[in-house]
Amino acid sequence: MSRITVVSNENANPEQRSLLEAIQSQLGMVPNFLRVFAHSPDALKAFLGLHHIADHGSLDAATRERIALTLAQKNECEYCLSAHTAIGRKAGLNAAEIEANRAGSSQDVKAAVAVKFARALSEHKGAVTNAELQAMRDAGFSDAHIVEVITHVGMNVLTNILGKASRVDIDFPKVSLQQTA
Repeated sequence: MSRITVVSNENANPEQRSLLEAIQSQLGMVPNFLRVFAHSPDALKAFLGLHHIADHGSLDAATRERIALTLAQKNECEYCLSAHTAIGRKAGLNAAEIEANRAGSSQDVKAAVAVKFARALSEHKGAVTNAELQAMRDAGFSDAHIVEVITHVGMNVLTNILGKASRVDIDFPKVSLQQTA
């Protein structure tokens, strides 16, 4: 059960309602984590702005989802893992690829470098090595791509924290976390 209530259309103030209606018209639904964000319309607008920027960059949708999957598993956010498994499937990821992403890798050689880099950014709070940056460049990623991976890591860590802190009810097909040894 969610520890922070979701803002429903019925209990939303006019500003919240306007934001929720805009999300509904774009996505066809309003995910529960965005309904939690809606408690602070400014926080929701900031997240939506970051999300818009991140989704219109040069990283393809599959790579963005790979990053989200590895971070959701690493940060133990079941809500985000469930959401990005569903979204990842729509982006073309198969079950084996999703499992590889959850483990911090990819079946795609280039994407594996980005996933590993994203995980290193999260694990080391941004303190990546010169070798990790060079691996990104050697795989064909530009500085713009690197900045976008960093942006996606920040955005996903934010949603992982929100999902875990709120314990928001999962409104996607539920995917359980893999237990670490």
